[in-house]
Amino acid sequence: MAVTPVILCLNRAGEPLAHRLAAAFGWPVHGRAARVDRADAWFPDALDHARSLFASGTPIVGVCASGILIRAVAPLLSDKRAEPPVLSVSDDGAVVVPLLGGHRGANRLAREISTTLGGTAAVTTAGEVALGAALDEPPAGYRLANPGDAKAAMATLLSGVGARIEGPAIFGLPHREDGAVTLAVTDAPADTGPARLVYHPQRHVLGVGCARGTPPEDLAALVREALAEAGIAAGSLACVATLDLKADEPAVIALARDLGVPLRVFTAAELEAETPRLETPSDVVFAEVGCHGVSEGAALAAAGPEAVLALPKRKSANATAALARAPEPVTALRGRARGRLSIVGIGPGQAAWRTPEASRLIAEAEELVGYGLYIDLIGPLAAGKPRQDFPLGGEEARCRHALERAGEGRDVALICSGDAGIYAMGALVFELLHRPEAEGGVSAAARRVEVVSAPGISALQAAAARAGAPLGHDFCAISLSDLLTPREDIVRRVRAAAEGDFVIAFYNPVSKRRRTLLAEARDILLQHRPAETPVLLASSLGRPEERLVYRRLDALQVDEVDMLTVVLVGSSQSRLAELGEGPRMFTPRGYARKIDGDLSHG
Repeated sequence: MAVTPVILCLNRAGEPLAHRLAAAFGWPVHGRAARVDRADAWFPDALDHARSLFASGTPIVGVCASGILIRAVAPLLSDKRAEPPVLSVSDDGAVVVPLLGGHRGANRLAREISTTLGGTAAVTTAGEVALGAALDEPPAGYRLANPGDAKAAMATLLSGVGARIEGPAIFGLPHREDGAVTLAVTDAPADTGPARLVYHPQRHVLGVGCARGTPPEDLAALVREALAEAGIAAGSLACVATLDLKADEPAVIALARDLGVPLRVFTAAELEAETPRLETPSDVVFAEVGCHGVSEGAALAAAGPEAVLALPKRKSANATAALARAPEPVTALRGRARGRLSIVGIGPGQAAWRTPEASRLIAEAEELVGYGLYIDLIGPLAAGKPRQDFPLGGEEARCRHALERAGEGRDVALICSGDAGIYAMGALVFELLHRPEAEGGVSAAARRVEVVSAPGISALQAAAARAGAPLGHDFCAISLSDLLTPREDIVRRVRAAAEGDFVIAFYNPVSKRRRTLLAEARDILLQHRPAETPVLLASSLGRPEERLVYRRLDALQVDEVDMLTVVLVGSSQSRLAELGEGPRMFTPRGYARKIDGDLSHG
């Protein structure tokens, strides 16, 4: 999914240029707090913020010195094929430097920016400097069939041997009949190699339909046959299109994934509007799904009003497929996406403890849903995105809203603190998907969305890391909130954990009205482990107001604890050691005994 670039502005000297770029391209400006007067979002530390954006896959246009961006992202560099574009622009706009992601859009962005500003794009990629084109980055609507050969082909062209052009000259290079490298543009399958780059114009749309539960290999086989019959390369497909009722069909999803193209869906009414253009309308299909043709209708609807059927419906026992051809490559997709709900755990709150996957899903999301404080904690990544804030206590409404918005074809991120699957919204999302609609579940459209769960650092992990290694042996987590769990069940679990000698992480230890369960748990634990057992009270982890307090188990007082505190109670084997950096809590796992035993048998 495309992610909008962000303009980084670090000081007032670069602010006029930053807002000039924002006005020209519609990109948001992120400004350094107290250094910039006007911005769409603020950040306190330039290096941390640039790293966070880079990790999320967000293109960065920094109105600043190149060295700042280089120092920021250097620790994250690994795969040039996956890194987002990073560019620096001088304060006066005279020079635009694509630092990273040259063949993933940075060079193109540099040229567009320099044209707007009247400056110079300092492109240093050898092929583009000599040829004026990046052969592995074709224009929008074209797909390179053999990207692995592009480097060798460009190296050959740099020796001055010239290119032989077959079809449109999409790069503007001159044709030489004796050129050592061929650049071919064709809809059809074609031979490729280091001396022959093949580009497919994506002006075909594949429409499909299938029975529920069709094996993916059956649909794939039908599509292969259809493409072969039409003489169309898979690379010439712009998307796979189908009826919205099939948005969650595994065979259809697998087909789009394997072809490397988007999946677009249409309502029955939208497909029925294509009936006059169908070659094989069916009353049987209409009676079943409300339109006279799925595969032909979807192909035509997605390819546009000027499209024609390149291959009418072809059938197998359980599936149908058809091809429509647009007059030009398809660059603006019609219909809607399947819809995705990303259940994102952002950790305790600070950006350094947020995973790159979580940052990426937030950056890609079209909308954010969550408890307002949690959305605020992601800071500039939330800037400019529509958001729906829900209060504490509105958990079911929060999850339902997120699912239903995704069911309308949107990419929605449900923001949770810690790990979304630990005392958070993950379980409730799947409960709503599992519950029948008549019994309070979500709509059929919401059930068809893609659901992705991104792990986060949980409070117990963060507390353990701050303490040392208290979770070095068996442990468990128990919520002391009786709002959703009967009190007698909580007490029973505390007794079982005490008898099992588990290290215990107590979540939701107290509230304004609930003050006795923690004390009761302490007294139960004292029946099974020493009074000096170490206890960590960890509050507001990863935030400026973070607070760590150690106590003996027999000295644990309820008044020291609030709802933002995680209480880690050691097992009978846990220890609190005074080390150079201060107290460290750990729970041995028995490695010393194992080593002693190995030596005694040696």
